[in-house]
Amino acid sequence: MTIRSLGVRRAALLSSSVAWIGLLAGCGSGDDTANAPRTESGTTAPSVGISSAPSGVPTDAVSNSLTPSAPQSPAGGSRCHTAELSASVGRNNPGAGQENFPVVLTNESSRTCTLYGYPGTAFVDASGKQLGPDPKRSSAEPETVKLAPGQSAWAGLSFANPEVSGAATATPAALVVTPPDEEDPLKVAWKSGEIPVSGNESSVRLIPFSPGTGA
Repeated sequence: MTIRSLGVRRAALLSSSVAWIGLLAGCGSGDDTANAPRTESGTTAPSVGISSAPSGVPTDAVSNSLTPSAPQSPAGGSRCHTAELSASVGRNNPGAGQENFPVVLTNESSRTCTLYGYPGTAFVDASGKQLGPDPKRSSAEPETVKLAPGQSAWAGLSFANPEVSGAATATPAALVVTPPDEEDPLKVAWKSGEIPVSGNESSVRLIPFSPGTGA
């Protein structure tokens, strides 16, 4: 091979190498562009924080759609709260050795609300100490009672007449009444004499709320 032909061959190889380097450089530039983070128009950084905000907790960093609005009552009304109610005990309706009293809750608020189930009840003395065991609930199926403003619902409270049952007795100062699913009680002065607190037939029984006053 002559010196001239060798020089031509080297020039051709050099030209081919330069072409491959340029092609590889062009491919690398295209990949970097494709992998670069994209931002939407008008956005300086990805949106963060909304998905991690506790549901129902208002915060300035979270969209207003996650800020709770004022509570809305469903068509049937939401649960009655203690502060919206007054309590009373209706007239005794005795029968077959039983004393039967309606425990009445009245809606004093300006909205419709509901009661479901049984009231919490306890007889207490003047110092607030409970007299007798906790009342027993009947197996009757509760119903939801809707109370418009001014309307009432009653739950039956009954016990055996102590003179018939021979149970030991005490005379309460008040009946403490707690509406269903509430913690704050209402207190009603008890003016109906002795109740059984121990011995045979000392249990006080309750039936769930029904519409009206039980009169």
